[in-house]
Amino acid sequence: MVINETADVAIPELAGVQRRAFAVGAVAALVSAIGLFVNVDQFLQSYLMAFMWCLGVTLGCLALGMVHQLSGGAWGVVLRRPIGAAARVLPVMTALFLPIVVGARHLYIWTHADVVAADEALQHKQLYLNTPFWIVRAILYFAVWNALSYVLNRWSAEQDRTADPRIARKMQLVSAGGLVAYGVTITFASFDWLMSLEPRWYSTIYGVLVMGGQGLSALAFLIVTIVWLSRRAPLDRIIVASHFHDVGNLMLAFVMLWAYFSFSQYLIIWAGNLPAEIAWYQHRLQTGWRAVGVALVLFHFAVPFVLLLSRVIKRTPDLLVKVALGVLFVRLIDLFWLIAPEFHMQGLAISWLDVALPIALAAVWLGCFVRQLRGRAILPVHDPQFDEALGRIIERGAPPRTRTSEP
Repeated sequence: MVINETADVAIPELAGVQRRAFAVGAVAALVSAIGLFVNVDQFLQSYLMAFMWCLGVTLGCLALGMVHQLSGGAWGVVLRRPIGAAARVLPVMTALFLPIVVGARHLYIWTHADVVAADEALQHKQLYLNTPFWIVRAILYFAVWNALSYVLNRWSAEQDRTADPRIARKMQLVSAGGLVAYGVTITFASFDWLMSLEPRWYSTIYGVLVMGGQGLSALAFLIVTIVWLSRRAPLDRIIVASHFHDVGNLMLAFVMLWAYFSFSQYLIIWAGNLPAEIAWYQHRLQTGWRAVGVALVLFHFAVPFVLLLSRVIKRTPDLLVKVALGVLFVRLIDLFWLIAPEFHMQGLAISWLDVALPIALAAVWLGCFVRQLRGRAILPVHDPQFDEALGRIIERGAPPRTRTSEP
């Protein structure tokens, strides 16, 4: 059976993954709902962290898909379907943002008129930081992201049906403008939803720091996905060690990118030594939160950096997937570091909702992702770069089924 004939073959195990994901999500959501009645403030704080974690994977995949449309490469061909499926979860993420809108007064002090009236700095920012304009901007962000996802996925489906070579060019043109739109919107969204938790503080590099984290989250998730898919037909004959190596290199690049942006932000603020800026770091480095900061330096940068330097690890799926899972987890810790200290000035505090809500949202997200993945052919055989990617596999002499072997 040739590869083109197996492109539409369903992967039976996906249905079971979808059912289990939704079941776990439902149970975790019911448990988390208790927290809404016990402590609504903590519920929304944990919810914001969980939401940004899942949104990061979604938008990171959307951005990586646009990058591949412009740059090409065999790595993106085998990731095309998971990338598209993740991007199509955006309508769900849009709906999941509503609790943050409803509970904004529990998260953002600038929504309280009495606080703004007593703070001159907040009064100067009121033209931008006010609830109606904040909601309008959120609508704009989600409209742009959903539009990009819809257009690119619609054309991708049309390409599957018609094999029209002109579609690839249209997708490239949209991706070029789409990457710019993504960069602008996620920068301001990070200002609105994360940085404004402490509205007196500001950092011009904050947006690209969040952007780099989203790319890293997406790559880590995609590695976990393709390792799982590579053990099942028909992708067991397509995904080879060189693909894992390529994506592992990309994840290494994003690990370094995140570290560069994080250190640059710290260095600039430390050198400036302005009271309005250093307070953000003082609070995190002079209390119990310091332990979280040290953990991020070690496990968000140092450990994955050293591990991903190894060619053996990047070409061995069983090892690479462990690194990817660790990176996914530490991405949640990074968001915890960005959000939680603003509400716990006395020192490190961890709530059971910080565990339950990420599980709930991640499980629901995974169920939606798998549902989307099942809805399309697993291989983009009409992608102009598919034959090139297949030729690369044949040229390197890949075995019919590859897990840990060298091609």
